Amino acid sequence: VIDHPKYQESKRIAIFLSMPDEVQTEEIIKDIFKQGKECFIPRYKPQSNHMDMLKLSSAEDISSLALTSWNILQPSDDDSAREEALAGGGLDLIFMPGLGFDKKGNRLGRGKGYYDTYLERCMKHPRGKPYTIALAFREQICESVPVTENDVPIDEILYEDC
Repeated sequence: VIDHPKYQESKRIAIFLSMPDEVQTEEIIKDIFKQGKECFIPRYKPQSNHMDMLKLSSAEDISSLALTSWNILQPSDDDSAREEALAGGGLDLIFMPGLGFDKKGNRLGRGKGYYDTYLERCMKHPRGKPYTIALAFREQICESVPVTENDVPIDEILYEDC
């Protein structure tokens, strides 16, 4: 991941804080800060499909985040001091999680549409849609995954031996 040309050229990167069953992102996050890039992480709004990407100040900043009922670390709802990526300079790259992927760029998420809705908002930002890379295990690559008209295809899927 850290040798990927899109990662190397990106300055503003959004990445998920991984759950135990996902590709672990901690080392990528540390590298984002080591390389002097800006790091944004999701804050999901429950009972909706709204998500913001909020800026982390450091890799250690993760330990100050609240644990949600979904067992996800994220900035608390009353944390208004963090920059939201689209309120500022937008994003160059988004690393995306998912349950399943196909080689056509379709992604099966957890069903709420957070990332698809966020990408729609990105398209309205002056910088436009950032490059999207899904981080997956080989076992998550399927012949096809179900999609709807609201699903935004991802640009690239990285997995072992891809």
